[in-house]
Formats: sequence, C-alpha cells, structure tokens
Amino acid sequence: MTDHDFTTRVTVRGYETDTQGHLNQSVYLQYAEHARWEYLLAAGIRQAELVAKGVGPVVLETTVKYLRELRAGDTVDVSCAFVWRDGKTFQVVQRITRTDGVLAAEVTGVGGILNLAERRLVADPREALRAAASDPALLGL
Repeated sequence: MTDHDFTTRVTVRGYETDTQGHLNQSVYLQYAEHARWEYLLAAGIRQAELVAKGVGPVVLETTVKYLRELRAGDTVDVSCAFVWRDGKTFQVVQRITRTDGVLAAEVTGVGGILNLAERRLVADPREALRAAASDPALLGL
C-alpha cells in the first residue's frame, strides 16, 4: 500500500453475522471506520480534540469489494492508509485480511476534513491533521 500503513485486529462476533452465517455487509464499514479512528489515535489525534478545534473527518465516498466471507470467530487485520493529494480531499485505502493471509475485502474511499462551523471542507486536510497529531509522521505528514 504505502509507507504509512496502520493495522488493527478485530475478531468477528456472532451478533455481527447475517442469516447466511457470514459477516453482515454493513459491518465491514464499521471495521473500516474503527481502523481509521485507531490510526488517528495512534498518531495522537483524539476525536474530542478535533471537535474542540472545530473540525472533523468526513467520508465523501466509499467502495467495498467483498472477496471472501468472514464468519463468527474469524480474526482479521484491518489496515488503513491515507493517500495524500493536492486539494481538499484524500484517499483512504483499507484491506480486511484474515490472519491466515486471505484477503476478505478491500475498502477504498475519499475523505476530507470538515470545518464544523462553516460546514465546508478545509482547504488543506493535511495541515489540519498535522496540527492535531503528536506523531504526524505516522500519517505520512
């Protein structure tokens, strides 16, 4: 992915499965969201601190490729990498991989940083996160 990947581990819980016995499709998005917040937390960014600064991350677009089913008890590593580009948005690339190495899903998206007072994206999301992070290098900043 990139030089700045982050991974967190999650175990599929029985209540997250659907009538076919595999992980409900919406839960993949929850795992991806969990990994993004864990990534920000590892870089020293806390949700409450962002809100206090008047900003917050937003998801503008998400695509999920479901590749292999996950069942209750499976343990997965959920990776996260921010791909920085010019402008108000950045790409988020994530993979959900079973611990046996089987890729179960790929989640890609576009994100930004919202100015909570103006309800508009900030001009430079990198600078907003760099200013909030105690370890901006972890995010590739």
